[in-house]
Amino acid sequence: MKKITIAIDGYSSCGKSTLAKQLAKELGYGYIDTGAMFRAVALYCLNNGLIETDGTRVYKIREFLDDIKVGFLYNKKTELNEITLNGKNVEEEIRNLTISRIVTKISGIKEVRQKLLTLQQELGKNKAMVLDGRDIGTMVFPDAELKLFMTADTDVRAKRRFDELKSKGHNVTIEEVKENLELRDHTDTTRDESPLKRADDAIVIDNTNLTKGDQLRMIFALAQQRKSEAV
Repeated sequence: MKKITIAIDGYSSCGKSTLAKQLAKELGYGYIDTGAMFRAVALYCLNNGLIETDGTRVYKIREFLDDIKVGFLYNKKTELNEITLNGKNVEEEIRNLTISRIVTKISGIKEVRQKLLTLQQELGKNKAMVLDGRDIGTMVFPDAELKLFMTADTDVRAKRRFDELKSKGHNVTIEEVKENLELRDHTDTTRDESPLKRADDAIVIDNTNLTKGDQLRMIFALAQQRKSEAV
């Protein structure tokens, strides 16, 4: 069967990355977490004093874009690509609420999106790739053979994200997490640059009441169907 590109878009904490990783393993495809790329840029800005910790002000980031090198390093143990920033693995550093608070501001900057869009398209140009993010099916790979748009109840998403952060030792409250999700939803859907929206040909997956196993089996079947139909 032909190789295809699978684009997974949707709201924060809908399990896009978890699904994408599982699906990539089942298919023997590569996986790219495009949201991690924006988080890496946000980490650079935070470490270099280019943004306030609450995301309210951004300073001179356009002048430093050439100094920001985002890439991926294959982890043999996890069998997944992990994000690097200027050659350093920052997979764990980017997964905290501080980065979550500021990444939406960073992802709304036109020049940042253009820089990462070019890199994303280069990484996925040979197909056999699963990518997740906010605009994969609308902007990055509008011709992807399979497009999914994931959503879930806000309270369910907040609980999932809270449990994830607590399991990693982060000191947060569920109220903080829910407030952050609602803010990100609003910012992602209303920003001028590549706002979050469902592609016309995307399949909506509401996983509020779906188990990870049921969801994976359903999406895997869809992917196999699209592979058999690919020209």
